[in-house]
Amino acid sequence: MGMSVIISAATEQDAEQVFKLQYLCFQSEAALYGNYRIAPLVQTLDSVRQEVAADCVFVARLGDEVVGSVRGRLTEDGAAAIGRLCVHPRLQGHGIGARLLRAVETALSEQRGATRFRLHAGHRSEGNLRLYRRVGYETVGRAKGADGVEMIVLEKQSNAYAATA
Repeated sequence: MGMSVIISAATEQDAEQVFKLQYLCFQSEAALYGNYRIAPLVQTLDSVRQEVAADCVFVARLGDEVVGSVRGRLTEDGAAAIGRLCVHPRLQGHGIGARLLRAVETALSEQRGATRFRLHAGHRSEGNLRLYRRVGYETVGRAKGADGVEMIVLEKQSNAYAATA
């Protein structure tokens, strides 16, 4: 390739690329559940723009192309909700997802005072679950998504940095 993947905070100009990448990346999740109405596939571009402006959003760049993204925000209970982690299919398996997670966790902890992190993964999403467990997340429960998909809820404390991918 010749170029390095750079992790940085998302800008307003990244919103459209994040939106398109999310749509591409979550196709495999939709197929896994036979449900093409999952939240990442029905989210609007305006909604992504609002999240980039208000939340803690990081992107992975390969040159000018956004090849990964993740979002996080503080919740009412003081935990940080992390979601929409995605890496372009051609670059999966190279540690980019773990790097994005580390970046958003660090920012949420240092800039917004998060003391623990929470994320949800579909119960059949074994690759995602493996990544989350490898970086220190533990299962704390289950929930049913608004789209009907059974989700596994995972959490870790903000000081629990495990080995990366």
